[in-house]
Amino acid sequence: MLAASFFTIFGIVLTAWGIYRMKTDDALFGKSQKSKNIFNLLLFWQASGIGQFLSGIVCVIIGVAILLFG
Repeated sequence: MLAASFFTIFGIVLTAWGIYRMKTDDALFGKSQKSKNIFNLLLFWQASGIGQFLSGIVCVIIGVAILLFG
């Protein structure tokens, strides 16, 4: 139960932080914010906004799966 809560809360925080980073991050290359985000993902992986957003979604899914099946 504690692990499910941890994963779910951590996932929500990561998702929110990823959305914030995708809107505010700047990159070396790219004209639009979308291309800047993709460049950051390729260069920095998890440290980019898209990486944090996707990791947050995975954490929420893991938390729900632990609640349902664990």
